[in-house]
Amino acid sequence: MSTHDQAPAIDTSACDEFVQMTKHFAQAIRSNNASEIAEFLSQDWVLVTPEAGPVDKRQFLQAIETGILSHDTMEIDVVRVKVYGDTALVTGRGRNTGKFRGQPISADEWTTDVYRRTDGRWRCVLTQLTPVAAG
Repeated sequence: MSTHDQAPAIDTSACDEFVQMTKHFAQAIRSNNASEIAEFLSQDWVLVTPEAGPVDKRQFLQAIETGILSHDTMEIDVVRVKVYGDTALVTGRGRNTGKFRGQPISADEWTTDVYRRTDGRWRCVLTQLTPVAAG
């Protein structure tokens, strides 16, 4: 069996925690409530997208607050969790719909989130989005 045929490695001790956290984060995104979303993000969080490159927390939350960006749906399936002390890497597949600048959007993306535990709480410090290849 090649390495491509093997199931992704999941740290089962942390998987349930991140699956639940990811469900709550997706719910916050669907709420389009910037304050609720901010609770999951570190102060220096950055989102890296194929379309815009790096987007900082302030820019992202401002787009939500002003209605430039809104989400109708957001589902994230966690496929891999790996914890290294107070840092965790969480890979998932996210599907969402909404509007950006009044135009409909729809995405099917691989997500890579880097979390850091501070004061006993996990907060996301970086999110990288990669479109799922068509076909």
